[in-house]
Amino acid sequence: MNLNQIDSFYFIGIGGIGMSSLARYFNLMGKTVYGHDQKKTFLTKELEKEGISINYNDSIEILPKWVLSKQCLIVYTPAIPSHHKQWIYLKKYGKNIKKRSQVLALITENEICIAIGGTHGKTTTCTLLGHILYSVGMNVTAFLGGISENYQSNLILNNVLNGKKIFLVEADEFDHSFLYLSPNIACITSFDQDHVDIYPKKEALKKAYIAFSKRIKKPYKKIFLCEEESFLSNNAIYYSVIKKENYYSHHLYVKKNKWYFDFHTPTEIWESLPLPIPGIHNLKNLTAALSISDYLKIPKEEIRKALFLFKGIKRRYSIHYQSSKKIYIDDYAHHPTEINALIDTVRKCFPNKKILGIFQPHLFSRTKFFEESFAKSLEHLDILILLDIYPAREFPINGINSNSLLKKIKMSSKEVSTIPKVLEKIEKKHFDIILTIGAGDIDSLIIPIKEWLYKRYG
Repeated sequence: MNLNQIDSFYFIGIGGIGMSSLARYFNLMGKTVYGHDQKKTFLTKELEKEGISINYNDSIEILPKWVLSKQCLIVYTPAIPSHHKQWIYLKKYGKNIKKRSQVLALITENEICIAIGGTHGKTTTCTLLGHILYSVGMNVTAFLGGISENYQSNLILNNVLNGKKIFLVEADEFDHSFLYLSPNIACITSFDQDHVDIYPKKEALKKAYIAFSKRIKKPYKKIFLCEEESFLSNNAIYYSVIKKENYYSHHLYVKKNKWYFDFHTPTEIWESLPLPIPGIHNLKNLTAALSISDYLKIPKEEIRKALFLFKGIKRRYSIHYQSSKKIYIDDYAHHPTEINALIDTVRKCFPNKKILGIFQPHLFSRTKFFEESFAKSLEHLDILILLDIYPAREFPINGINSNSLLKKIKMSSKEVSTIPKVLEKIEKKHFDIILTIGAGDIDSLIIPIKEWLYKRYG
């Protein structure tokens, strides 16, 4: 398919983080962009401000007439349920229908493409690298899986006249989506079991990642692999935060509440670089971004300058309130490994503080598979408020709910709550730090918690 011959786009599930970045891209390219989603969110409101029309009713009657034309491309997410009325109708009568990942592949197939994959860390790595490429003036378009604080968007676009265009994308393993991509440079940040509804056994996930690693092409034809958790590849460049590999980081230290480290390339040492987002896991993510940047021959002083200007990513260790009395941090962690890394980082940044964690499990299948691991991760908190499981694309699984998970957690101060009742429960707790943790709609608590903290503690 030639995207230049497409005049209009209709996105089913436009409010998703991956879908919305594509919608923004085509809107900026001057195309007509419409979409549907279940409900208004902060992200859909932002899209509407940018001139994109969105409907929130699953009705066929409200579809624009041109949606069935040959000049329209219907883009869908695998998260759309099979009983969705618009989806059933468009699947039957639409002329052009593509999955989000297929469209991403079409955009990047004839351009230089860098694809960042991995169970954990791909959004942070991709956003850090996108910021570096943008800051040094490269002709980059980056599709992110999170909202960059620097650009207030999940799309970074820098149309400059000089230099070859580079597309930077996240390679999502869900539903084997990343196997549509054919990047010139790829990266796998971590290799941990997840998406158990797609990959019931880790071996199946490993096979998919190996298949992805073989899709790299010339020019470059390189894949950056984290030495600690990966596999062998003939075209690999390895990086590490433990071993002295081609690229590695070490000597992590804290000075005046700021984190710094030294980065080693194959030929030199870059001393005292800032780590904009704290934690060993984020040092690993930044090491990946720096390794690719050095491979692209970006001068180290320009990279250093970009790091000092990096403001972070929404819902990745986002500090929303900090005073002498209380601290509030929000994070997207939704896997036991990520929760462990988050709590460990908070403990290192704020030792001897009492942590109240509010966690929303994401997906019934994930909760069932990792029930024991979730329990052990959450036990590192001092106080726990456990929210109902966010179903996303799934139907309930018999016997799997927040109460069943709560029983596995060995701690004295724990309870289950719904989102509307969280604030009244917080008011009765004694804590130093609040953490909101999860990938569902737990972010709807951010503003109410912030407002309560400012009202009570100033």
